Amino acid sequence: MQYQESHVSDQDLALLADGELDPGRTPEVAAHLAQCWFCRARKQDIENAIVDFVRVHREMLDGRLPPPAPMRAMLKARLAQIAETNRGWWPWPMLQTWCYAGAALLVVVLAGTFWSYWRENPSRASARRPVPVSFPEPSLTPGAVATVNKDLICGTPRPKNRAVPASLRRQVFEEYGIPSAEPRAYEVDYLITPALGGADDIRNLWPQSSTAAVWNARVKDALEDRLHDLVCEGDLDLKTAQRDIASDWIAAYKKYFLTDQPVAVAR
Repeated sequence: MQYQESHVSDQDLALLADGELDPGRTPEVAAHLAQCWFCRARKQDIENAIVDFVRVHREMLDGRLPPPAPMRAMLKARLAQIAETNRGWWPWPMLQTWCYAGAALLVVVLAGTFWSYWRENPSRASARRPVPVSFPEPSLTPGAVATVNKDLICGTPRPKNRAVPASLRRQVFEEYGIPSAEPRAYEVDYLITPALGGADDIRNLWPQSSTAAVWNARVKDALEDRLHDLVCEGDLDLKTAQRDIASDWIAAYKKYFLTDQPVAVAR
């Protein structure tokens, strides 16, 4: 699948994940997701963020806040006692309304405080469970080309992906919002491999999951080797290979391996 100019918005993906998307939009969005790996990956990231939010909420607040039912019972009993003591002049209905309003306001304040904390410290959630990244974010990693000269690519021993300096690796992790992720869980990979003329440029780098169950770094390495062979054997134009792997490498894998699932890759 070629890169699509129009994708599903983050708002619609979030509404779909919560089951609140307008029923009139649901079939259209579902049809787009069936064809677009990029939007499916973004939907998975949103669902992972929701899971992290729930997990962090449970770990940080559930153990600190008292169970609501006993506290409500105690509050009602105490208010009833006060009303009985001051019968005849105490505005019981108004007091009850004030108390419920105050409790609701407290819940809103606590929720807002926690949400602000979570938004300002996303790395805490990422550090607990690294998010598998199978597809690069186009705005961060559009791909960058150093050469389109086939003779230069094929006339020398096949270049391997060069080691990425540690400082540049950290910058890539920062850009993708996972600064505290375990480095061994990711391969900072070239979107367009140097073996196909890719450049040593941060716009050509992304943190690809080494632990993803299906579309992982080893699978992409196999695609890079196949494209290099096709280009150098004269069966594929170099610019086409560069465009296909940069637009949607998973779709390119399916196209050039003629399969919907990765073939066995030696570890």
